[in-house]
Amino acid sequence: MALAPNAYDAEPIPEAARAEVERLLSSGDLFRYTAPEDAPVSLLEAEFAALMGAKYALAVASCSAALFLSMKALGLAPGARVLIPAFTFAAVPSAVVHAECVPVLVECGANYRIDMADFEAKLDGAIDAVLISHMRGHTSDMDRIMALAEARGVPVIEDAAHSLGTVWNGRKIGTIGRVGCFSFQSYKLVNAGEGGILISDDAELIARAVIMSGAYEHNWKKHPVLQDHFATWQNRLPLYNTRLSNLSAAIIRPQLGEIARRVRDGRVNHDHVAARLNSSPWIDVPPPLPAEERAPDSIQFNLIGMGEAEVRAFVAAAGAEGVKVQVFGMSADNARAFWNWGFLGDVPDLPQTRAMLMRACDVRLPARLTRAECDFTAAVLLRAADAAMGSEHPKAVA
Repeated sequence: MALAPNAYDAEPIPEAARAEVERLLSSGDLFRYTAPEDAPVSLLEAEFAALMGAKYALAVASCSAALFLSMKALGLAPGARVLIPAFTFAAVPSAVVHAECVPVLVECGANYRIDMADFEAKLDGAIDAVLISHMRGHTSDMDRIMALAEARGVPVIEDAAHSLGTVWNGRKIGTIGRVGCFSFQSYKLVNAGEGGILISDDAELIARAVIMSGAYEHNWKKHPVLQDHFATWQNRLPLYNTRLSNLSAAIIRPQLGEIARRVRDGRVNHDHVAARLNSSPWIDVPPPLPAEERAPDSIQFNLIGMGEAEVRAFVAAAGAEGVKVQVFGMSADNARAFWNWGFLGDVPDLPQTRAMLMRACDVRLPARLTRAECDFTAAVLLRAADAAMGSEHPKAVA
């Protein structure tokens, strides 16, 4: 019997990173501000900004740190209300709480994207910022979101942790809002174990974020731009010390050249498996929006016509063949189910998002999988759906 592919190991770190890490370990030069210039973190910031077509970048400890610093750099006052999708990871509302703000949850539809009617209704005079989470790489209607937010003078932050390489109407995700935040955590497109980065064309915002990230005393002078802005804010802002280390930057930098290939291969794998799954009457993979070019490394789909017992049978049948399926709303203590965010206190009733999460499935599908491994995964999922519904699907073959 064929073995299921390993969908959890990341790609090997490029050899160039190993050599640079060895150099750093030999020198002990791990702090980003030790060197007078050209520290690995500084080089990463310049290279990532150029890659994205942004003016400025700031590398930090995580995407959560990037989101937190973005809100602090925007000058949001304690108690400010921040509009976020109800379908996101718990770290997103956590970052809002960390910034002393209040998350306001917006309904999401069966296609995993923001319900625009609910978004427009909740984007009232009491909202101070919008934080768009492109959850699992699914991009909401950024044209309408930006038009509505700009008409009300509300800044937009993009949580692009899952969307590095995604394009909306010819623009790179993360460059559309006032600031874009990315992740370098192990399961993301670029893997440093942990790490994040924020980008913006707003010099004032970046200057504030740099200082608050931990550029104490005159370390901000080692950032190659914005000197006038830094001098304005020195000693007037708190230091949160969320810096990235040179070791992490050394691991990240050689992977930037791999992004285009990983995006291409990930999209090919996703679209191939999606086409096979959509041949089942029990499975629906929502299509991208017309303006969206995704960069997926996983696949999400909805189970159609299944009750709770059938959903659990489907998950068990797929798992028995080695393919792990996560149903967002039925996995115990899932951090992507909004009703599990007990740190928010009472959460609102969001029936549309709840219904979606109770049938929305998540399966890892990294770019490094071969076509045979993708076919194996699709066949297992098709067989599992048929077994759960007591039918036989002719295309569920390995």
